[in-house]
Amino acid sequence: WLEGADAYRAHLASHCLMAFGPMGIIADSAIVESIREAPRWSDVVMSDQTLVEPAADVAIIAYIAQGERDGETAYRALCTSTYVKGQWAIAQHQQTPL
Repeated sequence: WLEGADAYRAHLASHCLMAFGPMGIIADSAIVESIREAPRWSDVVMSDQTLVEPAADVAIIAYIAQGERDGETAYRALCTSTYVKGQWAIAQHQQTPL
């Protein structure tokens, strides 16, 4: 959340999907470009983390995130992220604003 587009690119699985309320569904290179265009978060707090491992090479984390950007109202969302273990690449991420 705090890093920029290059950090995200380094951690995305091929064919990654993300879903954001106002933006819709985005994939692959569009994810990196959307992050490049968005202002960075100045602070993020994650709570209520839950982790499941439905397969040997998959981990899913669910959490509530509260983020702040300079000069903007705090953002709060229910999130899920799916990782391919080993390389710890993000295969899926979803945010539902609260």
